[in-house]
Parts: sequence; C-alpha cells; structure tokens
Amino acid sequence: MTDRVVVEADGGSRGNPGPAGYGAVVKDAATGEVLAERHEYLGVVTNNVAEYSGLIAALTAAAEAGASIVDVRMDSKLVVEQMSGRWKIKHAALQPLAARARELADGFDRVTYMWIPRAENSHADHLANVAMDSGTGKAATPAPAQHTPQVKTTSGTGEGDRVAKAGWTGARGTPTRLLLLRHGQTEMSVDRRYSGRGDVPLTERGRGQAAAAAKRLGAWPGLVSEDGEAAPIVSSPLTRTKQTAQAVADALGTRFVTHPGLIETDFGEWEGLTFTEAAERDPELHRCWLRDSSCAPPGGESFDAVHERVGQARRDLIEQYQGKTIIVVSHVTPIKTLLRMGLDAGPSLLFRLHLDLASLSIVEFYPDGNSSVHLANDISHLS
Repeated sequence: MTDRVVVEADGGSRGNPGPAGYGAVVKDAATGEVLAERHEYLGVVTNNVAEYSGLIAALTAAAEAGASIVDVRMDSKLVVEQMSGRWKIKHAALQPLAARARELADGFDRVTYMWIPRAENSHADHLANVAMDSGTGKAATPAPAQHTPQVKTTSGTGEGDRVAKAGWTGARGTPTRLLLLRHGQTEMSVDRRYSGRGDVPLTERGRGQAAAAAKRLGAWPGLVSEDGEAAPIVSSPLTRTKQTAQAVADALGTRFVTHPGLIETDFGEWEGLTFTEAAERDPELHRCWLRDSSCAPPGGESFDAVHERVGQARRDLIEQYQGKTIIVVSHVTPIKTLLRMGLDAGPSLLFRLHLDLASLSIVEFYPDGNSSVHLANDISHLS
C-alpha cells in the first residue's frame, strides 16, 4: 500500500474511430516503482473514448493500490482540461466515461491532472499500442467519419461560413479542407539533394521549424472544437514528416495517423544526388524528367505515378473525413500534387510552384467536384 501515486494513461485509435486500445501505469510517487500496469483492446472506438478508458483503468488500479493522493499525467489535452473542469463535455459518448472517472476520483483525498508531451507518456503509450496490436487479428474496420454539416473557422484565410451556396464558383456543399504542411529541414534539404524514400530525421533547425508551425496551428481557430475534439492529423509514414506531425499533435493535444499515399516521390537511383549530379549521371533521362511527367528516374517513380497515388490518398481522406478540416503533413511533390488537383492544373505546376520547408498551404475539395486553393507556401510562422 502506498499513500501517493502517479498514474500515466493513454489511449489510441488507428483510424479515429478505428481499432483502439488503452494503456495505464501506476507508480509510487516517491520511488517511481511501477505498482500496476493495465492495457485492453476496445474494438472500434475513437481516440477520446480510448483515452478516457485508460484514465478509468488507471484510477481503478490506483484505488486497488490503496492510494489516497493521485497525480494524473496524460498527453490528452481534452481529458486533462475536461477533468480539471476547464472544458465542457458536450460529446454524448464521453459524458458517461467522464462521470465514471469523476466517481472514481471522488474516492481519493486528492486528484490532480497534468498535461504532458507524448514523449513523456511513453510507458502508457506503449501499453496502448500493445492493446491495439492484440486486436489486429479481429478484422476490425475503421468506421466511416460522420459528415459534419457546417463548420465555421479561421481567421487569416478570408473565410467565414464554409458551407458553399450557389454563387459565381458554382460550388455547393461543405468542402473537406486540407491544411497542407511540409516537413521541416533535414540534412538532405540543406544540401539540396533528391530526398524521396530515404528516411532521414529533422535537423535541429527542422525541429524548430516544426515547433513554429505547430505553435501556429495550435492557436488556429476551429482546429479544436468547443468540446476539445481536435482536427485529424494525417502524415506521410517517413520520419521527417512524423516528427513534424508529432509537434502539431502535441500542440493540439491529440495524435496523428499515417497514410502511405502521402509518401514522397521515389527518386530511385537519384536518391541522395544533387540536381547537377543527377543531370550529369543521366543527362537525357534527366531532361525528360523535367518536361514529361511520364518519365521516371532509374528505378524510381514518375510524376504521373505520384499523381495517381496521391489522388487515391485524397479520395481516402475525403471519404473518411468528409466535410472536416484535416491537417496533412507531407512532402514537396504530394503537396504540389494536391494543390495541382485543387487548381485543376497540368503537370507543369510541379516545376513552377515553389514550396519552402515547413510551409503551409490550404486546399478545399467540395462534394460536387469543385475545389478551391486558399493559400500556398505560407511561411509567416517562421519569421
């Protein structure tokens, strides 16, 4: 039996909603000794349901350990703010879970809640992933996201009501908005080398750029709803984009998922070469590459192939997050491709549009097939 404990809890959903699980750890506050661990697969639920389930399991385990004072540490800003009484709980699915957590908390002399970065919650996060892994053989399929009928957002983009009525554009319905964020600096980008599937991390400067973009998005109106639900974050599966996405997720108090269709172009044998080195190595092919989107680097991927791949990723995102705002963290070519789709432009745009590191662009896709680009290559957060 111990008087004071620290509990760390986490929950995750691969799809939000999707296959989900939670992890919970109880530690002696004085020694750091692990007194209890809990994890469980929950089936198909949302991130927030999984996070609350982790908190309930942690408080239950703390009570079983005989604690009277509990310090709760979680990387879910929503759960911490709601349990601290600073945010209202409007989502019907969370209300009974919050009530159960409060009921358990009332059994202790004192309970405090603190938000921590996800990196500091790695023990509980690992257990949550163990729980989710245990359910992968159950053929759980992520449930489709519900259509959001109306969203009012953002200052700084010249927008108000996002539900388009018949006007000069002809667009109708609620668009799916993609906030397109390029990753921060890497050693490859410093030397201006072809950097495609090579899995390189951010430099120190790149981490600073990611933090600046995350700070901007963390204060962006509408990305966190009144009941604390954060906008989905979808990233390329490469390290440099995941590090950038994690900074944004920490700022919004949520987590991100990855989509393989958002990965950078496969530059094949040109990977790691400078523009000049590639041109000297394969002069005719390199000239073709710069004027014909069907040409591919040796052993690599053409821009036509990238267009098809990113097009499928766009359809996947719109199907799952229809009518919502999504933060998409990706690379130069996929972002240019999405902007090209938004502008209904030809492949020459890929060579004429410049995108800086950690730049932000915005494109909207309407259910009637119309689209609109609102922003391109904004780096005001880096100044």
